[in-house]
Amino acid sequence: MELERITDTVHPLYQKAMDLYTISFPFHEQREPFSQSRILSQDVYHFDAVCDNGKFIGEILYWRIADFLYIEHFCILPAMRNKRYGRRALALLQEKPLILEIDPPTDEISLRRKDFYERCGFVENPHHHIHPPYHAENSGHELIIMSSPRALTNQEYETFNRYLQNTVMNQAY
Repeated sequence: MELERITDTVHPLYQKAMDLYTISFPFHEQREPFSQSRILSQDVYHFDAVCDNGKFIGEILYWRIADFLYIEHFCILPAMRNKRYGRRALALLQEKPLILEIDPPTDEISLRRKDFYERCGFVENPHHHIHPPYHAENSGHELIIMSSPRALTNQEYETFNRYLQNTVMNQAY
């Protein structure tokens, strides 16, 4: 299994990845298309197709921050789930501590998602977290911070949250 970095919208896997992105995340959690295309070439942003022997199976979109990696979006094709691709893709990024956000576990899907990340070595963090909006007409929404291999200290969380506010979400809309 390998990650193939996409750095522009003409990459042969870009549209396939965006189609999966659109069906995998609710609209309020999706970047505007112009915002997505604008950040593709940034050194710190990785829009990576997850491939197995050259076959597209998912995507992992993340930011390389000094002391950790922030996974902004991660999804596997529905037909390829429950085949350990998600676990294996996350393992490819374990060179630094990982941070990601999930919906509060209130229904079967969100509970299963949290359980998946815990099986992959993530822990829930106690920090109250509001993700900034991706669209001008929306407001921020509460998410749970998960990190691997351990919980973030208060200072690490504050560093992450400033980066999220000032870099990741800069010009999101």
